[in-house]
Amino acid sequence: MLKGDDVLAVKKKTYRLATALSLVASLMLVWLSLGVGIIGKDGDPANAMYFGVVAVGIAGSIITRLRPRGMVWVLCAMMLAQAAVASIALLARLGLPWSGPAELIGLNGIFIALFAGAALLFHLAAGQ
Repeated sequence: MLKGDDVLAVKKKTYRLATALSLVASLMLVWLSLGVGIIGKDGDPANAMYFGVVAVGIAGSIITRLRPRGMVWVLCAMMLAQAAVASIALLARLGLPWSGPAELIGLNGIFIALFAGAALLFHLAAGQ
């Protein structure tokens, strides 16, 4: 059984891991959308929608002051924003012929899973 100090240390490590995962996923999202383009070919203006996902994360982090319980909600909002971008791209048939539906679903699904993992880690760090 963990003692009080051990529990606090585990929560701190979990919080740091959640923060690192959130940052890495966000940076990867920006890098991919700017560098090679997730939707369509390189330079496709539809990729600008992904900056909205990152903006949700930045604004939410400021509002919640990086507290773990608040960050759970921020990461959930980022997941929804990521899913919205993917849905818009699929429904509007953006990126064709370079980005097919399977590619869009796969890439966006990876980022949704990363944001979900970070939300789960923040949830654990909050002690909920």
